[in-house]
Amino acid sequence: MSLARWLGTHFALRQPAQYVVAGFVVASLFGALLLFLPAASQGGGTTSFLTALFTATSAVCVTGLVVVDTAGHWSTFGEVVILALIQMGGFGIMSLTSIIVLVMSRRLGLRHRLVAAAETGSLDTGDVRRVLFGIVKLSVGVEVVVAAALFLRFWLAHGYAPGRAAYLGLFHSVSAFNNAGFGLFPDSLTRYATDPFLLMVIALTVIVGGLGYPVLVQVARRSHSAHRWNVHAKLTLATTALLLLVGWAGFAWFEWTNPETLGPLSAGDSASNAFFHSVVPRTAGFNSIDVAEMREPSRLLTEILMLIGGGSGSTAGGMKVTTFALLACVMWAEVRGQRDVVAFERRIPTAAQRQALTVALLAVGVVVAATLALLAITSLPRTDVLFEVISALGTVGLSTGITPLLSAPAQLLLAVLMILGRVGPPTLFAALVLRERERPYRYPEERPIIG
Repeated sequence: MSLARWLGTHFALRQPAQYVVAGFVVASLFGALLLFLPAASQGGGTTSFLTALFTATSAVCVTGLVVVDTAGHWSTFGEVVILALIQMGGFGIMSLTSIIVLVMSRRLGLRHRLVAAAETGSLDTGDVRRVLFGIVKLSVGVEVVVAAALFLRFWLAHGYAPGRAAYLGLFHSVSAFNNAGFGLFPDSLTRYATDPFLLMVIALTVIVGGLGYPVLVQVARRSHSAHRWNVHAKLTLATTALLLLVGWAGFAWFEWTNPETLGPLSAGDSASNAFFHSVVPRTAGFNSIDVAEMREPSRLLTEILMLIGGGSGSTAGGMKVTTFALLACVMWAEVRGQRDVVAFERRIPTAAQRQALTVALLAVGVVVAATLALLAITSLPRTDVLFEVISALGTVGLSTGITPLLSAPAQLLLAVLMILGRVGPPTLFAALVLRERERPYRYPEERPIIG
């Protein structure tokens, strides 16, 4: 038996979802090798492979957690590598692979269609070609427009040279749309806490990237008939708006008088920063106030928003707003004694309810297990560790500042969490859908005692 045939027999990826996982792992390793090169560090210095691997994983998983300052440690080459990894992560490794296959062979096989569908949150194989090109056009279009706006702001309002302003605009545009949270300032965006225009541009870019391509297509095609949007778009938009309002009000209430965050700012700047921080926990990772100085209620609110995340099929992570909304609909139907779970006059299938419950419980289970593991191998406070775990799993990137203090095993654990958080929801969704089957028999029914 030839080596190629032996490898194909023993290491074949038998499910499309496995390609997604393998793609992100390979991209992380390849990015780590590039960042490990002396040319990737300022002054040609040596970077440890663990630091390179952690940074590459954070970039390709569009997380934003860092163990070294992006602008202070990496050279321009290293920053470009990070930017490319962010873009690859945003597109989805499997989407890029499918596009390459499409360009070379002018057609997509069933397996590649299922892979792309798993990454984009849809299993409609007939439209995958259109979806893939649509994702590219949407991403590039939004990033170019936002980069131009940020370029003008950095140049005209903050006095950067045109070339530097253009680079800053492009980097932060790509990072914001892909919900990555990587920035070229050591304090993220805290130096621009009094620039509401810049904060709102980045916040709106994060929101658009976090809604997801399926929702944006619905809005674009049926902008004059919102009642014709499908239930996924309605759930995503309604839940996103609710979370933004709750987060905005919550952060303003808890932090308005905090002298370390919103306290010294004017009323207008406080309002804009409170809104900004209701947006970024939905996996963006930027911050305009010091996260470590936030009060405990604000931290808890941030953790909740980070765990929920953004829209399905988007650049955001988390367990997704549709999962959260669907579970809320299930509870509402149960409280009211209704047999069917209904959202926007549409009955939700039982299979979707079970899948949402599975995703949510697995997310909570992973958070608990990872927090216990980190507490066992570090001496850091529980609140900081829990915050870091949720940020990594939700691919958010917000941190209380403990990331550089973590030991090598702790950094590796966070890297695994970032990959799980990025590829977990789409691969789990694909696995649950593709493995659905009907039993030829049913067991007798018996109700346990609940409560």
